[in-house]
Amino acid sequence: MIWNFLILYKLKTMKVLVATDKPFAKIAVDGIRKEIEAAGYELVLLEKYGEKANLLEAVKDANAIIIRSDIIDAEVLDAAKELKIVVRAGAGYDNVDLAAATAHNVCVMNTPGQNSNAVAELALGMMVMAVRNMYNGTSGSELMGKKLGIHAYGNVGRNVARIAKGFGMQIYAYDAFCPKEVIEADGAIAVDSAEALYETCNVVSLHIPATAETKNSINYDLVNKMPKGGLLVNTARKEVINETELIKLMEDRPDLKYVTDVMPAAHAEFAEKFAGRYFTTPKKMGAQTAEANINAGIAAAKQIVGFLKDGCEKFRVNK
Repeated sequence: MIWNFLILYKLKTMKVLVATDKPFAKIAVDGIRKEIEAAGYELVLLEKYGEKANLLEAVKDANAIIIRSDIIDAEVLDAAKELKIVVRAGAGYDNVDLAAATAHNVCVMNTPGQNSNAVAELALGMMVMAVRNMYNGTSGSELMGKKLGIHAYGNVGRNVARIAKGFGMQIYAYDAFCPKEVIEADGAIAVDSAEALYETCNVVSLHIPATAETKNSINYDLVNKMPKGGLLVNTARKEVINETELIKLMEDRPDLKYVTDVMPAAHAEFAEKFAGRYFTTPKKMGAQTAEANINAGIAAAKQIVGFLKDGCEKFRVNK
């Protein structure tokens, strides 16, 4: 009896912090709250916190944290003495210091697949805008019949393939870690290298993560393999683009276009030199839909409950 009381007490005093400088939609917060409070935990919101000091104060007694693009580094982890788990509501997790989290014995998870359709729809929307010359009133071209190369065939890439079929595009994909049979089962053509993808396709859509191997990998030589009139679409990470080399290539090849959902560090130079051939969203918009917001937030809450109650680590991304 006493043991059961202690268990219930522990559950009720577990604190789950939602730390989002860019807040979830209210409906998403309501869904998160429902999951957390049904488990007997306390939910605390830290929204639009601005200064890092506010985050450092809030994490001091948090047992779990849900974030979006918020930075969880060694300083935050040092301050979070009671922390057991961080869940990034979304697929990318390069805003979390995984090595520091492991050193602090903190589990880090993401919520793969929850934002995938939203990002894929944006990628196709940007393709349409680009081939229609950014809607500048001049005659453009169509996506139908174009060869689309999907660079990395994960959750987003597969949704891009699904939607692009409706446009009548020919789908090619390269992913060093995805079996050829999986790609071809979706009706896409698997190629054996990134080079083969770029030299084959009129449009290439990037979905690779930012890792030591991929950073700056989208460079002059690779993109230069694209046919005349090539279009590069980036809804992944800006770090994968070698911006200096892409600028040089676009200077050398006035037929190329680049549209991105992640503003380059050299945005001003791109905008000045390549008007009509370059577009960036003002901030990352891929997951900015009500549906993705809700899906990722509630998935994060469920994963925290599963971890704290049952030790489930299905979506763990650190060792």
